[in-house]
Amino acid sequence: MEETRNGLRSAMLQRRSALSPSICLAWSRLIQTKTLELPQYLAARSVALYRAIQNEVETRAIMDHALRQKKKVFCPKLSGEEPAVFVQISSEEDFRPGPLGMAEPSGDTRLSQADCVGLIVIVPGVLFDCQGNRLGRGGGWYDRALQWFDDRGVFVGLGYEFQVIDRVPAQSWDEKVHYVITESRVIDCGITPQRIAR
Repeated sequence: MEETRNGLRSAMLQRRSALSPSICLAWSRLIQTKTLELPQYLAARSVALYRAIQNEVETRAIMDHALRQKKKVFCPKLSGEEPAVFVQISSEEDFRPGPLGMAEPSGDTRLSQADCVGLIVIVPGVLFDCQGNRLGRGGGWYDRALQWFDDRGVFVGLGYEFQVIDRVPAQSWDEKVHYVITESRVIDCGITPQRIAR
């Protein structure tokens, strides 16, 4: 199965890397607008999200909106930690260059168990399906980070429509998402979040 997963991942990464910056920007705007309209986002008190690299769907508009709305915002920080931790940011100035070529928070205030009440987690992916399965860049570090939440919060995968396939070959450790948002639609994956904003 891993050979199949690696083949799918490689083909999709090549396809995504071939996108023009203007297409990525246009589609990312549509996807972020849909995310900002999601009831689960509007109700969230805390937002955990990634910083886009390698033609991933951008999240800057979501981050900016969440900060303006006084939501707590957290981004992943690697720095040799296993798994990655989510650290609070308060502005665009709170980032520094990190491993894997992505910016990461410069602070140390980690997302706590209390922050998981009313939490939405914006998740990157290379492939998604309508059942909530996702395939990441490889290495599994984001899956391990998501496992820490232990079913708290709502997981929302962002991807372009061509990244949604009929079935992602999932492994037992792969963390599912509750929603997938593309430039064309919002997919409810039919998974009931265990603990969400009340």
